[in-house]
Amino acid sequence: MPPDAATIAAAVADHYIAYVADFGAITRRAAGRFAERDWIGLQDDAVARLDAYGDAVTACVAAVRDAAGDAAGQRESWVGARLHYAAAVAGRADAEIAATFYNSITRRLLTTVGFDPDVEFLADPVVRDQPPTATVDRYDGADLEATLEQVVTHPKLAERWHNLRRDLRLAVGDIRRSLSLHGIAGPVDAIEILPTPFFRGQGAYLVGRLNAGGLWLPLGIAIHQTTRGLTIGAVLTEVEDTGVLFSYTRAAFLIETTEPAALVAYLGAMLPNLSKDEIYTAIGFGKHGKTELFRDFYRHVTASNERFEHSRGIRGMVMIVFSVPGYDVVFKVIRDRFPWPKQTTRRQIMAKYRLVARHDRAGRLVDAHEFENLRFERHRFAPELLAEMAAEATRSVTISDDNVVLHHVYVERRLVPLDLYVREANPVKARAAVVDYGRAIKNLAAADIFPGDMLLKNFGVTRGGRVVFYDYDEITPLTVCNFREMPDSDRPDEELSAEPWFGVGEHDVFPEEFGRFLGIRPELREVFDYHHGDLLGVRFWSRMQKRLAAGEVIEIFPYKRSRRLGAAMRRTAALVE
Repeated sequence: MPPDAATIAAAVADHYIAYVADFGAITRRAAGRFAERDWIGLQDDAVARLDAYGDAVTACVAAVRDAAGDAAGQRESWVGARLHYAAAVAGRADAEIAATFYNSITRRLLTTVGFDPDVEFLADPVVRDQPPTATVDRYDGADLEATLEQVVTHPKLAERWHNLRRDLRLAVGDIRRSLSLHGIAGPVDAIEILPTPFFRGQGAYLVGRLNAGGLWLPLGIAIHQTTRGLTIGAVLTEVEDTGVLFSYTRAAFLIETTEPAALVAYLGAMLPNLSKDEIYTAIGFGKHGKTELFRDFYRHVTASNERFEHSRGIRGMVMIVFSVPGYDVVFKVIRDRFPWPKQTTRRQIMAKYRLVARHDRAGRLVDAHEFENLRFERHRFAPELLAEMAAEATRSVTISDDNVVLHHVYVERRLVPLDLYVREANPVKARAAVVDYGRAIKNLAAADIFPGDMLLKNFGVTRGGRVVFYDYDEITPLTVCNFREMPDSDRPDEELSAEPWFGVGEHDVFPEEFGRFLGIRPELREVFDYHHGDLLGVRFWSRMQKRLAAGEVIEIFPYKRSRRLGAAMRRTAALVE
């Protein structure tokens, strides 16, 4: 074994431990930020925690080079180092995260193409006889209101409530109504709650499950901090609603855990509609989420004969988008050049994706994992896809006689393009999608994001029916836009001209023109205008800019209005009246 193997492994282990300490210190600030209503601080911490991983990798690479010299770039050194490192982290409760950190260092120093099983960890460095078990707090549910009071008066939350008795009474009512939908009229037998709140944005979330009538249901209690004190925003007991909290369209939670595998196993059992990579990413371990996604996809490809082929929808001007039919992700590689009217560069596109990764995605921007140097067998690609990549993506893809190497590729969850969805869905679902499309634009605006290109083809519909945005090449901060009214002209030929007859600045936006490009059939356009006609005028955009410029952090709830506390009771009362 090369003499530098142990030195390399020790350096990586030391820097991993330092990264974990930094990650934990940032995460532990969340409770104080929430109590003090320091929303800007929470946002800054979320970004700082994202940056902590890259900073740790960069520092570790430099340290390994200093410690091992030329051996740092030699594969043989890393073959031995892998064995030393596996032994060093095998007893850790976060061994899987440690393995991903190690892989990041090797790929940076060796620029590995494909996967090298002698150097990298494809599986965790420790095989557990039993799945890890999360620690939970258990409560008797017989007196449901008293139990909920125990649950929500958590020591890590602020002590002052606006109207706790009212909130508890409404929460009990919502839980009872939810249970009745499952045919359960009896008491709640037990409640389990994970011991640490999940913090994100302006909310704290208590997550667990409840048992009634022999049935376990997920439980998510949303708590919001207002100027008058804490309030319960929603009690979520359906898999679909609770799963939305962990959606790939939202920023990661700040949640304290020293045993991420145990936490992920618990959440995965509670929310079977979420994949392991989604959950790891949602609790702040995005790089390991990426590892889990690769592992799962690798297993799928190995076990099937499916080929990569073009994804459904209109071909993009900036990206070539393709997928494997039986797996719910898409691969996106940047084209070498972009046709008119696109005026952007490869560097600018990559910067847009970095912006999205570091931004509050507001439940409306798809998370994208960035991969380098993935290798697949050439015969796994459809001929027409190979031909397009060979002609138009030579900076991103290398094609040989046997293999295809994706040097740079973004991987996202597969969605149904909105233009196809409204064409194929029944009228009720199509109308609902158009309404949610307008909400998506407004949610993005509240998060200081202007999509730029608002054509339906750039939006998609998730498996839960939510409309999200996924085409980032024209995305920009809302606050830099200059929203203008269209000037009048005395000459009809000017108004009919394809080119503007007036000066247009780089950041000028004319909301009146949006309607020309939506491409929505008339009956759906009426629906859009009724619900979101304000998007076609300057006033909405200007008011949103003023709120953002004043430093307001606009809260976007991760649940439907119909799930807000007491909403079902209010609907019932309205029907009775």
